[in-house]
Amino acid sequence: MTKAEIQQVKLRFGIIGTNEVLMRAIDIAIQVAPTDLSVLITGESGVGKESFPQIIHQYSHRKHGQYIAVNCGAIPEGTIDSELFGHEKGAFTGAIGERKGYFGEANGGTIFLDEVGELPMSTQARLLRVLETGEFIKVGSSKVEKTDVRIVAATNVNLVQAIADGRFREDLYYRLNTVPIQVPPLRERGEDVVLLFRKFASDFAERYRMPAIQLTEDGKQQLLSYSWPGNVRQLKNITEQISIIETNREIDSSILKAYLPAQNHTENLPTLLGSKAGKNFESEREILYQVLFDMRRDVTELKKLVHEIMTERGSVNNQEVSSSTYYTPVVTSVTPSQATVPAIIHSPSKIAKEDEDIQDTEEYVEESLSLDDVEKEMIRKALEKHHGKRKSAAKDLKISERTLYRKIKEYGLD
Repeated sequence: MTKAEIQQVKLRFGIIGTNEVLMRAIDIAIQVAPTDLSVLITGESGVGKESFPQIIHQYSHRKHGQYIAVNCGAIPEGTIDSELFGHEKGAFTGAIGERKGYFGEANGGTIFLDEVGELPMSTQARLLRVLETGEFIKVGSSKVEKTDVRIVAATNVNLVQAIADGRFREDLYYRLNTVPIQVPPLRERGEDVVLLFRKFASDFAERYRMPAIQLTEDGKQQLLSYSWPGNVRQLKNITEQISIIETNREIDSSILKAYLPAQNHTENLPTLLGSKAGKNFESEREILYQVLFDMRRDVTELKKLVHEIMTERGSVNNQEVSSSTYYTPVVTSVTPSQATVPAIIHSPSKIAKEDEDIQDTEEYVEESLSLDDVEKEMIRKALEKHHGKRKSAAKDLKISERTLYRKIKEYGLD
């Protein structure tokens, strides 16, 4: 495709930007449109994946047929088979009439399955049959029906990881992924952010009948430096908010910062984890455990420091004051660098009791410091609770079965 032809497509479908990866994605969509190959569109939430199945449909021989977009993540698991494939009257409670289903309605056209990674495993098996043979069976029926539908799917889920976790069928993935199209996130599109902002500002100015907002130079830099976790959808929402609320139509970085949520701080986790910065964590759960135990270790070191100071002062005070009084420190902070040691008078019997308490606490905390021991015990209890059923144990622990298998082997819990 020439640049002029791609530009025409962009104008027709309202796509803004000149990013090379985006242009390549449009080019692939146009080239694959005349075929009946299945297409899988991947990209983060909010990048604009919904434009590509429309391009594919409109540039195909099916353009006069039905185009149906289905958000698989928004349909309850109990009714999704009925929505997609239809049902017979009386097939289930509430089925007061026959339903054709999207695959029946879209016969001769295109069906767009958004968030296909959210489909239940049973529905995935039905979808695979449609892809392989063009056949499906309505819920509550035994009659095989045929349909001629072009399937375009999209997801923001990593399907390769979903396959490894047992949440997505590998054979279905390869059927859907005949032609892959990757839509880039907004943070990787460079100057496209500014172009999109101008377009949205112009649209909202026209809609609300007010002057369009404009970016100052430092406002542009702020826009370009932000990570845009919500991608194009987030940029559009923020542009609309600013257009309506701000009386000053010159938008600088200080105004933008008030509308931009705090940046994602996961990059700071290595600092929080100290010496554990090089470790690859399987989940947020493990990260939180590690932070917790590192904090406990800091408290242990602080208590040891306090104990040493207390012992030293007790020794000095025994020589300088009467044996009935001496000083003991009271900890008022949580880090060694900030610890303060004010003087409080106590009796020898009381300080001896406190000494024992501190030693007991040290022993308890030190015993609790091993993340591996805690993790091993949690896994052992989960397996006992579910009578060795690893799938149920993994769900209870909120980790993948793959991670659980690795941990069982690592801790010798076979």
